[in-house]
Amino acid sequence: MRTMQSAVKLRGWMQAVVAVALVSVVAACGGGGGSSSSSNNSSTTLNGGSLPASPTQQPIATAANAVAITVGQGVNGVINIPTVSVTVCPPGSPPTSSSCQIINNIQVDTGSFGLRVVSSVLNASLLQALPVSTVGTNNAQLAECATFADGYTWGTVRTATVAIGSETTTAGIPVQIIGDMASSTVPSKGCSGSAENTVSDLGANGILGIGTALMDCGATCANATTAATYSNYFACPGGASCARTAVPLTQQVANPVANFAADNNGVIVQMPPVPNTGAPSATGTLVFGIGTQSNNTLAATQTFTTDGYGDLNNSVYNGTTVQAFFDSGSNGYFFADSSLALCSSNYAGFYCPSTAQTRSITLAGASSTTASVSIGILSAATLFSTSSNYAFNDLAGQIGGSSSFDLGLPFFYGRHMYYGFDRTASGGQAPYVGF
Repeated sequence: MRTMQSAVKLRGWMQAVVAVALVSVVAACGGGGGSSSSSNNSSTTLNGGSLPASPTQQPIATAANAVAITVGQGVNGVINIPTVSVTVCPPGSPPTSSSCQIINNIQVDTGSFGLRVVSSVLNASLLQALPVSTVGTNNAQLAECATFADGYTWGTVRTATVAIGSETTTAGIPVQIIGDMASSTVPSKGCSGSAENTVSDLGANGILGIGTALMDCGATCANATTAATYSNYFACPGGASCARTAVPLTQQVANPVANFAADNNGVIVQMPPVPNTGAPSATGTLVFGIGTQSNNTLAATQTFTTDGYGDLNNSVYNGTTVQAFFDSGSNGYFFADSSLALCSSNYAGFYCPSTAQTRSITLAGASSTTASVSIGILSAATLFSTSSNYAFNDLAGQIGGSSSFDLGLPFFYGRHMYYGFDRTASGGQAPYVGF
């Protein structure tokens, strides 16, 4: 997940243990609502340049296996933040129980794995009812430092039953509760940058990681040898003196959708088209399952087998092999291109070309399938000049290094994006993405 926050910074989600360095930015903010700008595709906006044709798919209506996704002003005026509502319950409690709580404004993030909720938005009674996981013979509290490029979330790992719409996990699953431990407990090694432990820091009440992996770290954190250096998890005896620890797969923060009773083999993220100059809001649909119901047939025209984290590692941009990924948690396209002018300090880190631009990348995953896709780029300064807009399909910024290409939420508008979960460990499907 790589997200620009209003007047704060750009954030980078670390998949497994590989961080991507990003840069600071400043965003426009303001009120939402109203109709979209009427200057879409005007000569003033394009300024002699051109943009590729925008995709035009519309989201389906919500159903028993689908919920609404909302992009708007949200909790803190952060652009391109897709959110859903999630119900959190004590382990074993049905979602209709009075002990459960509905949490709104949870960010939909296909670039991470597992549910993370800021502790301050939970009722005190619910927080107390979510048991903290323990590890080792001394039953030390289990905590996680989930690392971003410029910061981290720190908090305990607890067990909760999770429901989204009409779908519910079959049992309690590990989730991270962000910010429920004192800052003095943050380990000196393993957490770097600024703490991102509040709603204000995140720009959301939590993060719903629904990418291709079943849990957030996998073998790296389960194996004692690699965990000693790279584990996201820490054993905290008595809630302090936290040290890196190996954690079994069953105790790692888990992808909730993969633990539903049905419709658990993947997700479809469907967002409507938006004008090239942006819109105040956008409403899409998050569909659970692929090929399990009449409304979730795999209808992608392009499908790519990925690695376990949903990455297309054999993609090519400007003659260089890159790791490409489709990340709804990134609120722009992020890639390195010295031919694109960077913005001034007001929007540092974003691209501000004098004319509308089109760029193409050749996508290639673990199989032989390849496809070239084009993206449009307008100056961030032009886009942010309308402060009431929060949904943008052609916002782009710089990424550290030239080895990654982040196809963030702008790519999702007007498309149905498919994520097939990695079931290879049980002899099932290989992970894949499609659109």
